[in-house]
Amino acid sequence: MLKQIRVATVCMLVVALTGAVSLAEGLESDWNDFLHYTAIGRFDLAKGFAQRIIDSNPDPIAVLRLSESNPNGYRLLLKMQADSDELQEVSGTILDIIERGRFELSTEPRIINQEIQRLSSTIRARLAAEERLKNAGEYAIPFMLDALADESRKVEFSNITAAIPKIGRDAIRPLVAALQTPNVAVRAEIIRSLGKIQYPQSLGYLKWIVEQDTSPQLQELARQAMEQIDAKAVQLPAAELFFVLAEKYYFHAESVAPNAEYSFANIWFWDEIAGRLRREEVEPAYFNELMAMRCCEWALKADPNTGKAIALWIASFFKAESYGIQMPAYFGSAHADAMTYATTAGPEYLHPALDRALKEKNGFVALGVVEALAANAGEKSLLYRVGTEQPLVQALDFENRAVRYSAAIAIGQALPGSEFIGSKRIIENLAEAITNAGMEELGDDLTNAYALRAINVLLHLVITRNPVVNVSESLDELIAATFDPREQMQVLAGQVLARLTSPDAQRAIADMALSQDNSMAVRISAFASLSISAKQNARLLTDQQIDAIYALVDLDQTDPALRKAAAGSYGALNLPSKRVKDLILGQSRS
Repeated sequence: MLKQIRVATVCMLVVALTGAVSLAEGLESDWNDFLHYTAIGRFDLAKGFAQRIIDSNPDPIAVLRLSESNPNGYRLLLKMQADSDELQEVSGTILDIIERGRFELSTEPRIINQEIQRLSSTIRARLAAEERLKNAGEYAIPFMLDALADESRKVEFSNITAAIPKIGRDAIRPLVAALQTPNVAVRAEIIRSLGKIQYPQSLGYLKWIVEQDTSPQLQELARQAMEQIDAKAVQLPAAELFFVLAEKYYFHAESVAPNAEYSFANIWFWDEIAGRLRREEVEPAYFNELMAMRCCEWALKADPNTGKAIALWIASFFKAESYGIQMPAYFGSAHADAMTYATTAGPEYLHPALDRALKEKNGFVALGVVEALAANAGEKSLLYRVGTEQPLVQALDFENRAVRYSAAIAIGQALPGSEFIGSKRIIENLAEAITNAGMEELGDDLTNAYALRAINVLLHLVITRNPVVNVSESLDELIAATFDPREQMQVLAGQVLARLTSPDAQRAIADMALSQDNSMAVRISAFASLSISAKQNARLLTDQQIDAIYALVDLDQTDPALRKAAAGSYGALNLPSKRVKDLILGQSRS
């Protein structure tokens, strides 16, 4: 019986191994056929073999090995993904599988831990292990630190600490995150390693140790490490060093770029509960902005008075949102959006953020900051200077139309009390905003929204008789708005025109009131505006218009509400007594 079980077990193993070999051979065969038919231009057949590879749910490492064994084939795959309409999708999917294989090979915990153990074996094995751990890069660091913290592995300590700096720049982000470990011995080795790696992005974290750590020994180690990297930086506060690093991330400096081999980037955290490093995968598109925000947060931890870090944090958050990607999981569901933080921050921090956005020509960030200013700033705050510049005034001439309009609306609704260089651009932008000039750039919805916002600001300005913004300069655009298909625009245009001392303005209101093409609501509103115009500016209508209004009042068939509105405006025109006499006698039945 036992013999039968052994025979059966051997048979099962043979079948399993045979199946594995068969799968491997099938994958290699499909891979070679895919490349062959791609190379000879038979894309229809090539696509079929590519799909077979994808549908087989292959081992990513096996596909990676095939690509590494045929560099020309891999280059062909890249070319198809970039240039071929027919093979672009399947080629992209296979490249994703290869990328996943590369990731799995370099980050497999079992393999990394094996290499860490090999550091303490023969010289040849140690050299090979150091190279493989360097290839694993940032992914090796958590396991190496775990080993350093393990009291049972003290004999490996020196070999591990010697290997960490050899990983190089890729080790820095997890290492600086791990400086929060309570293990003093491990923290000391991290500090030494950062000094040996000699990249300046460590400086802020090291100066934090110098300024904040309670251990004099660690403070001295951190100072020495800083001198190895940049001796002059020792004189700078941690907040400033963090801000400098934040700007490098914000401007996507090559020195702080994430690993380009993968379709994601890592942000590292110290998990206090688990007592080890934890990473969060994020989209590479906004990795730099997220890291800029984190560096600004560290700057504020180091010195809460670092106002420029607040401004950069806000700009970075808006910039991160500009990619249209959901914010990373570590933000949490209750995390507010950039606009919430911006409106809370106030003008002191918004103007430097706007100045940065304008110089960078980033319309998305500039628009967000301008809208935040519009929500919470008065005249003096809006005309704030950053050095010799007035960012919001400069925004009136920005290349992005939405930014220009929002800036004009923000300043206009704040009712500026005195002229300034560029103040004439307020009315120019407001007047343009109530037209369809921006339709192609902004689209229907945004153009409509800006038109209504702008005309409401014009009404506010003209009612308050603002001394800076001459609303009369938008006369042509306002008259055109009386023909606008949107009733709200017509009504508001009439209300603005009513307060302009201009025959053309009053006559445009009358035409709107008399036009049978307009709705009853628009006509009644226009007669109300005509009454205001007549009271403020006297009678400026043509005889034909006066006769037409009189005919409406005199006609029994006129809608009662419209007749009443027409009569009110007719009376406001203060016409000669003959007109009123004719109206009275016209109804007489004696």
